[in-house]
Amino acid sequence: MSLTYWCEQAWLPDGVTDGVLIEIEGARIAHIGQGPPGSAERLAGLTVPGLANAHSHAFHRALRGSAQEGKGDFWTWRERMYTVAAKLDPDSYLRLARAVYAEMALAGVTCVGEFHYLHHAGNGRPYDDPNAMGHALIQAARDAGLRIALLDTCYLSGGIGAPLTGTQLRFTDGDAEGWDARAEELAEAYEGQPDVEIGAAIHSVRAVPPEQMPVVAEFSHRNAAPLHVHVSEQQAENTACIEMYAATPVQVLHERGVLGPRSTAVHATHLTDVDIELLGQSGSYVCMCPTTERDLADGVGPARAAADRGASITLGSDSHAVIDLFEEARAVELDERLASHERGHWRADELLAAATVTGHTSLGFPGAGLLVPGAWADLVSVRLDSVRTAGARGLEAVVYAATAADVHAVVSGGRRVVTEGRHLLGDVGPMLAEAIGALR
Repeated sequence: MSLTYWCEQAWLPDGVTDGVLIEIEGARIAHIGQGPPGSAERLAGLTVPGLANAHSHAFHRALRGSAQEGKGDFWTWRERMYTVAAKLDPDSYLRLARAVYAEMALAGVTCVGEFHYLHHAGNGRPYDDPNAMGHALIQAARDAGLRIALLDTCYLSGGIGAPLTGTQLRFTDGDAEGWDARAEELAEAYEGQPDVEIGAAIHSVRAVPPEQMPVVAEFSHRNAAPLHVHVSEQQAENTACIEMYAATPVQVLHERGVLGPRSTAVHATHLTDVDIELLGQSGSYVCMCPTTERDLADGVGPARAAADRGASITLGSDSHAVIDLFEEARAVELDERLASHERGHWRADELLAAATVTGHTSLGFPGAGLLVPGAWADLVSVRLDSVRTAGARGLEAVVYAATAADVHAVVSGGRRVVTEGRHLLGDVGPMLAEAIGALR
């Protein structure tokens, strides 16, 4: 099926261009040119490639507006998160994730990296289909119009040297070999399906002992799949890791062969200079999640320093305190201003690239995130006449002024998902309210 869109403005590889015609064949861009709109469907404002949310925990969305009350830190927040995790089953997770992914689509996201560790039933017993929860997440993404990198997560211990307890029993396969067998079965189920990438994840140095990590890394190598890991999210994690292993989390991952060009270090908030060098020299990605870092009072990560040493920066909404990749992008710059007392660490095009092409590549979709022939046909049109964007110009209008509410049209893989700010599934607010309400 052939479709043609006329973009009032579009962000092409050589910059923002007026009057851009984009012809789509199936799920891919067939041709890009310039000219009058003719009979093409018009997309007002500035059209950018689809956004990639490189780090998501879909069920955390149920905590928005309730986990923010009172005092505490990451560890007190985690106890509330476990309460939600204990209540989910494949059916309720499908309903919740479908609504969360639809919210992402409304925000211009066309691909999500789901860091998935909620594998089994409440007592840790596998479902009849051990991958029932993973299948639910993939179905939810498809229903909402997103591609998904399901980052199947190995989770084996309750802390460094500590046993699993309570809700954590849902997360584990016993050992890395057990995880590998289940994850391989999931990968085989989706082999050859272009909208799904089955990747791997090591939850953290807290949850996977170093001797188990090479099994997960080998899965990534064997399947040419992305490998993600939470890294140095809290200072307490670093302290415990150094006390046990005489090494930082990044150094432990390096020693066990986890870092590399398919690997993403998520958060990377509390890094040493040596950590930054190891991430850069290995060609790893670093996924920044600024809205979650500030919500949990975790700190500001050294994104600019990591990028300068060779790491590629991506963005994620993580706990979904908000779902707005434009906010994540500008927060990388604005938070670094607060930490350094200086402005101008990042150009707008660098931040938008982190939210688009770099994010897609880190999730195993290198043919996305660019408006070029042959790329995935992902178009996100942002209003330039709202009360937030009116009078702003160029990419700065999107990166520093727009919010998710300014996205009015989304085409994902050639499929029109959002029209005039409305998702094809209908009113997403009531969907979210119903799915979350059922868990309270």
